Amino acid sequence: MTDVRFDRYYRYGELTRILHSYAEEHPDLVRLESCGRSYEGRDIWLVTVTHFAGGAAEERPALWVDGNIHASEVSPSSACLYLIDRLVKGYGENAEITRCLASRAFYICPRVNPDGAEWALADRPVIIRSSTRPYPYDEEPLEGLRMEDIDGDGRILMMRVPDPNGPWQVCAEEPRLLTRREPSETGGQYYRLLPEGQLENYDGVTITLRPHKERLDLNRNFPENWRGEGEQQGSGPYPTSEPEVRAITRFIAGHPNITGGVSFHTFSGVLLRPYSHQDDQSFPVEDLWTYQKIGERGSEITGYPNISVYHDFRYHPKQVISGVFDDWLYEQLGRFAWTVELWSPQRQAGIENYKYIDWYREHPLEDDLKMLQWSDEALDGQGYIDWYRFDHPQLGPIELGGWNELYAFRNPPPALLEAEIARFPEWLIWQLLISPQLELYQASATDLGEGAYRLRLVVQNSGWLPTYLTKKALEKKLVRGVVCEIELPEGAALELGKRREELGQLEGRAYKASAPVAWRSPDVTEDRAKVEWVVRASPGQVVKLVAHHERAGTVRAEVKLESDPT
Repeated sequence: MTDVRFDRYYRYGELTRILHSYAEEHPDLVRLESCGRSYEGRDIWLVTVTHFAGGAAEERPALWVDGNIHASEVSPSSACLYLIDRLVKGYGENAEITRCLASRAFYICPRVNPDGAEWALADRPVIIRSSTRPYPYDEEPLEGLRMEDIDGDGRILMMRVPDPNGPWQVCAEEPRLLTRREPSETGGQYYRLLPEGQLENYDGVTITLRPHKERLDLNRNFPENWRGEGEQQGSGPYPTSEPEVRAITRFIAGHPNITGGVSFHTFSGVLLRPYSHQDDQSFPVEDLWTYQKIGERGSEITGYPNISVYHDFRYHPKQVISGVFDDWLYEQLGRFAWTVELWSPQRQAGIENYKYIDWYREHPLEDDLKMLQWSDEALDGQGYIDWYRFDHPQLGPIELGGWNELYAFRNPPPALLEAEIARFPEWLIWQLLISPQLELYQASATDLGEGAYRLRLVVQNSGWLPTYLTKKALEKKLVRGVVCEIELPEGAALELGKRREELGQLEGRAYKASAPVAWRSPDVTEDRAKVEWVVRASPGQVVKLVAHHERAGTVRAEVKLESDPT
């Protein structure tokens, strides 16, 4: 059996071994390929999970799932691994998983950014935003505070530097904590708080943060509403300029059977939906309703709130972000997409209904006390470290301590990892099961006499979503209708109809009203489509019929021509 544990984080070599093991042990369910290479040349692994004996993945509705596009956000890789593990172990045992993989497929990319993750998981971690490629300049910054582990204990903590003009002071209620100095206060012992690290070319007075040489943000490099560096930091020189983003956009765009996508990030414990750059009034109404229903189901299953990025998750009220994955998948490809921010240390500490971004600007001391207690009790004191003296090479006597960000904030502590990521497979499977599903309703032949037969093919959409998925897709003409084709046996002739017919889109059940009143929302057969042909052929010959929709799958039927005995 594949040796995988969900109380630790895996480096690239171990992750690669695990993925190969899944493919080798479950060839009927798992296939592994590289969808591209990273900046440093590592394969970006892509796992396809479906029951292959029942049909090709490309002919089935599929859900895209990825993780770890940001360098130090490594728990998303674990969430993807956990999904794979749950699927292969549940097939044949769990009814929903079995039904899902019998008719649909998952495309799972556990580590979009393998280079950045290697830096984050190193024995002495280096924390950058995303790619390890130098950007926007290929030169080393020469001045400022370089964040690093300066005492060699494997942690990057905070530095408490005595300064009469500092904005922080020791908390009277809990001396391990710091509180803000009052606006008019003077005469106390005050401190500056800085990330642990060394100062390069320090002049003895001025402290600045040394910028990273690597300033790309791969989740600002997608084509939708892409803006250059002057407007959106980290966006890259042009859309999909970075090999990691180019690899996954090429794969997704080349697989029209993908009906939606979920990208795992950290942290905040929240389900995020588009838009990032405009408000909900910009949605087609039905798409907004559907996003809200998918989000409500996600909240029921995971316990995470579901919110709009634009309305509830902006880093600054006057700024918007752009060039992100979920906006691109929805706006340009017409498919429902989500960003999941795993893990909320605040919620772990019992802080509810807090504002995910605003909390860091303003929150009550009570919250800090709750979080400190959580670190003491749940993390055995490893989340918040008591201050200890250190002789800094540039600043002299200081103290190190405070929050161990990498351990407690950026990802779940290993012992708490599995409980966090176990929330998601059920929602992901549910999202795939609501996709449109083309299904055979009828395939028949009627003897018209004198060697003529009328062939009828009727298909229906048995899925909850319509075949076109989103009104945005209809608005932008992004999706073709159901295509039906007839293949005649040797010697037969088509006398009426076309060899290829396009039947348009099929509705699902997504936009039905909840009130059971037929005069308000009659259940007409918008979910079905019919095509007929007249052929001239010999009795006993077989005609092959195929119906295909790029988002809803493919159905095939063979009809034997038989004479009417009457």
